[in-house]
Amino acid sequence: MRPITQIDWLEGRTDQKTMADIIPLAAVCVRDLTKSYGKESVLHRINFNVREGEILVLLGPSGSGKSTTLRLIAGLETPDSGEIWLHGRRVDSLRSRERNVGVIFQQYALFPQMTVEENIAFGLMIRKKSRREIQTTVNRLLEMVRLNEHRSKMPSQLSGGQQQRVAIARALAYGPEVLLFDEPFAALDEQNRARLRREIRALLKNIRIPAIFITHDQEEALELADHIAVLNRGRIEQIGTPAEIYSRPQTEFVATFLGAANILAGRVSGGWIELGALRLALPEDMPRTVDGDKVKVIFRPEDVIINGCLPQRPSNHYLGRSVIGEISFIGSYERLTVNLNLHQSEPELARPVAEGPPSNDSVIITVTRPRWEAEDMPLGPGQQITIGLSSYTVLPEQASDHGAAGHIERHRRGVEEVFDEGAGI
Repeated sequence: MRPITQIDWLEGRTDQKTMADIIPLAAVCVRDLTKSYGKESVLHRINFNVREGEILVLLGPSGSGKSTTLRLIAGLETPDSGEIWLHGRRVDSLRSRERNVGVIFQQYALFPQMTVEENIAFGLMIRKKSRREIQTTVNRLLEMVRLNEHRSKMPSQLSGGQQQRVAIARALAYGPEVLLFDEPFAALDEQNRARLRREIRALLKNIRIPAIFITHDQEEALELADHIAVLNRGRIEQIGTPAEIYSRPQTEFVATFLGAANILAGRVSGGWIELGALRLALPEDMPRTVDGDKVKVIFRPEDVIINGCLPQRPSNHYLGRSVIGEISFIGSYERLTVNLNLHQSEPELARPVAEGPPSNDSVIITVTRPRWEAEDMPLGPGQQITIGLSSYTVLPEQASDHGAAGHIERHRRGVEEVFDEGAGI
């Protein structure tokens, strides 16, 4: 039997015998989870695993199935088929209170007539714990979430971030084996969201409780997660580390949902990808391509290199001459819209900047560059530039609208890969 890879582990893509080995190792193991409401299918054979102390973020747009997945794990709904294992115990047929999971909702659900201390203690009192045990646990949790000085306040006297921390402390009070977060930062302003997610990630790493978050916020997912599962229309399109998901998207949906992405249609020809009169090298290990195959070249705005930087690094790939359209100042970086001429002559790598109108045979791409580069090399609308790519992803056309694991390659010569699919567990 071949060794289990990290991709196999995350996606639950293993046979029955191997699953018997994986289940005891996983804090959460979801296998072939399916759910429909009437004739509407909401989840299609969802598979993933979460290790002890790990944070998994389910990321997707509204209606992608992420909330349903969370509710199935929590026991708030029943799956049509599939299995849910928590710490080696199958729980999909158990009631919610028998699963020992803590759920933190977007609305916090604090009791308005109780103090912070009483809210945290409530679950312990229901479980008839001793007064001494309750006081010890509450004191420890108040210290952990840094709310000791607010213990006697009512929820209405707290900020949104403080209320969220009370909700987390209350969920932790009875010792859950898994924490589930349902869009926990949605009600907060951006500044408090950013601060609180850093605090909660640090807290979860300290207490080593596995956690699953759901969100539609890409930045939130990238900052919180050890691994991200991207959902679209009830299917997981890709699972990986934040760097893997962002830098090596396996589908066009993943590429565009995780941030700005430029997409060019091309065709395979003799070891190259033809983009009109332009061409890029086809990755040597790109599987199952023949001349004439249609592909998509995907690259991020920050992957574009302008003018003088291009010839200095052998890992860079010339793309073509372009004309700047608009320039926007976005604080820490500059954003350019660029007209890339797809029908031009052979490249001139050290071409000087010159004035010139955009070509009629061009596509518009987005480029970003850091503020220091914009200050060192000022550019203006209408200027002609030479651009190249530091890296790019190649997708077969059939991977544009659905998952196609194993059918993509990230072309990043000389750069260490951030995710090793061959690493065993």
